[in-house]
Amino acid sequence: MSQSLHFVVSSSRSPNLTLPNHSYLKLSPPPSNLRFPVTFARRPISASSSDLDSNSPSKVLVSDNGKGGVLPATSPEYVPPPSDSSSIDVDAVTETDLKENGFRSTRRTKLVCTIGPATCGFEQLEALAVGGMNVARINMCHGTREWHRRVIERVRRLNEEKGFAVAIMMDTEGSEIHMGELGGAPSAKAEDGEIWTFSVRAFDSPRPERTINVNYDGFAEDVKVGDELLVDGGMVRFDVIEKIGPDVKCRCTDPGLLLPRANLTFWRDGSLVRERNAMLPTISSKDWLDIDFGIAEGVDFIAISFVKSAEVIKHLKSYIAARSRDSDIAVIAKIESIDSLKNLEEIIQASDGAMVARGDLGAQIPLEQVPSAQQRIVQQCRHLNKPVIVASQLLESMIEYPTPTRAEVADVSEAVRQRADALMLSGESAMGLFPEKALAVLRSVSVRIEKWWREEKRHEAMELPDTASSFSDSISEQICNSAAKMANNLAVDALFVYTKTGHMASLLSRCRPDCPIFAFTSTISVRRRLNLQWGLIPFRLSFSDDMESNLNRTFSLLKARGMIKSGDLVIAVSDMLQSIQVMNVP
Repeated sequence: MSQSLHFVVSSSRSPNLTLPNHSYLKLSPPPSNLRFPVTFARRPISASSSDLDSNSPSKVLVSDNGKGGVLPATSPEYVPPPSDSSSIDVDAVTETDLKENGFRSTRRTKLVCTIGPATCGFEQLEALAVGGMNVARINMCHGTREWHRRVIERVRRLNEEKGFAVAIMMDTEGSEIHMGELGGAPSAKAEDGEIWTFSVRAFDSPRPERTINVNYDGFAEDVKVGDELLVDGGMVRFDVIEKIGPDVKCRCTDPGLLLPRANLTFWRDGSLVRERNAMLPTISSKDWLDIDFGIAEGVDFIAISFVKSAEVIKHLKSYIAARSRDSDIAVIAKIESIDSLKNLEEIIQASDGAMVARGDLGAQIPLEQVPSAQQRIVQQCRHLNKPVIVASQLLESMIEYPTPTRAEVADVSEAVRQRADALMLSGESAMGLFPEKALAVLRSVSVRIEKWWREEKRHEAMELPDTASSFSDSISEQICNSAAKMANNLAVDALFVYTKTGHMASLLSRCRPDCPIFAFTSTISVRRRLNLQWGLIPFRLSFSDDMESNLNRTFSLLKARGMIKSGDLVIAVSDMLQSIQVMNVP
């Protein structure tokens, strides 16, 4: 027997009405010996709104990243419920984890792996998926489009054949100053005291030894003797000692590994020289070709490098909509420059998510400011209900060594403690010697810190600002706030959310409840995109507008696969019927 809370929206109410903060139910924790029943309401009442046209073929008022909208009945990937809805798709590793370890053991922090020469084969990709990879990142700074196409095909095949839901993120190169290729070599080692030449000239013959091409023609003019040159956010450092025409001679002061197309910045008198970078476009001509490639290949996310303003994000989203009207590609803003930090709130508001790209960010602001910048970005994303990825140098030592440093483990722990949606491996998985071990470290540290948080902190007080832009969205937001608070107070085993666009699932994730969130959607692409967000376990399931029928069928399918059992306590919400239902699995 289920107990329900249902909300009524009178058609006479103004659609612009804003619900007050914390208008959800104020519940006291039940006695420790009381499991259920708890009664919250006596009768179900359907919700309606003046914004909802009952004659429309799309009868569910939903929202997309804070904006009201309706999912078209003709959406290409939307699967209406067939007469025989007898299947449910779930990630194979998650299913095994639930069966063997139960609800509370599931990892909530998502993991992103950059795919490179060390992990581009089908077997290596499968090993990463088994190890917990939720999103595969392809970096357009490296490799050809044909190479990336093969990686995308393998990931899609992995999902189809092995039962995963790994999403694909394409990361653009950006138009900032960077190195060229290294003559076909995957990397080069710069040793302390060595003299290297950075040149804007094109070499017809093989490059001279210790010579690096630079993509910016004005490089030799702008740099001055005495400047400090940082490669890849400071992973290698040089002092400029001489300028000879198009060539800049530099002495290595901090040795390290040089990677093809690594970002370059230079400092003068303790300050970043950024005038020229500020004049470069955010999206280069190559980036636009790569974006066309990503749209054609149907990637799930496009990450834009060195975003300076919200206008760039808005322009790109309109371009994607024009090029592919049926596309629902999400745009991720990479926060890695001073301009990004200055315009942080408007950039995050315009985007579908953000990445804390600490490597390049650390080359533009003092290193001691990076931790506070990271925390600010993570908090801002959560407040605005946008997923956030913490990236760059999480386990940098594991490119060469099988175990991380203690400082790296502490760094990962802090990102998990800040409740970031996802952590990202870069060189560790792309070219490192131990990609699977690096992923295992992220997974084990995430699970341990999440468990500690639940044991020591219990659940945090929800003081999240309203993000809704319409009255209907306000209802959805308050329902999710209430459901998450009830889940914590009642110690439920799982939250169920039935969603066509993913927005209700995102609102639940934002609350960071103690229990896992089972997100059921009938759209394959929505299921993959939800795999980036904290605490969500995305399922593909065809469902109707009849919540009772949906729940009965879901219970039957999950019980048959050993993922839930009779007596488990569940709270269910839906963007079809604005309600909260509390029930024990029969």
